[in-house]
Amino acid sequence: MEPVRLPEGDLESIEASVRKLLDRSAEQARMIDSLAAAPPTAPRTAGMPYAGFPGMPAFTPPPEPKPILELEGEEFEDELVALTDWVDDHLMDVYGAEITTAAPWCPQWQDHLDVVAWLHALWMAYQQHKDPEAGPSGMFVWHRDFLTHAMAHVRGPGGPLSACQTDPDRPEHRLLRAPGPSTRSIARDVEAQAEGGTSAQDDLGLEP
Repeated sequence: MEPVRLPEGDLESIEASVRKLLDRSAEQARMIDSLAAAPPTAPRTAGMPYAGFPGMPAFTPPPEPKPILELEGEEFEDELVALTDWVDDHLMDVYGAEITTAAPWCPQWQDHLDVVAWLHALWMAYQQHKDPEAGPSGMFVWHRDFLTHAMAHVRGPGGPLSACQTDPDRPEHRLLRAPGPSTRSIARDVEAQAEGGTSAQDDLGLEP
């Protein structure tokens, strides 16, 4: 077979195309080297500016929420104020219904620490399930799995508020007596005090 000879015009066009391909390949290699050498940037969340660029502050994720009873001092008071606003302006305004002996309520519910813990947990679940990331069924899940259960416990006839007066015209606030130490613990303390040379009756304030 005889070799095929191309016209000089076609040969120049092919050479120009090859040069363009080589130039593009070299440019891509330089971009890859530049990206590989670039420092990592902080993750970006929706609505936040890009971090890692000059003049841009580094993104600091918000602190993880804590149960309110794990907070102390001013941090506890601030969280309780925010919780009270949500309970008064939203929860009880929408879901409070009427006060009856079967569904008591206390205007000083902040003094019932177990009620505070329950309502704070309910509030945190509300914030989680109203987020768009929870999807369209997020609030239904909150109503079914959190609201109904929490309100049934907090406002149940034998719940933590059952000792408080239900008549709004005669409000009364009473705390139920908390469980004391078990008999075994008392016996152990009495034995320890007796071994220490003190009278258990004196220590317990009992009559001889």
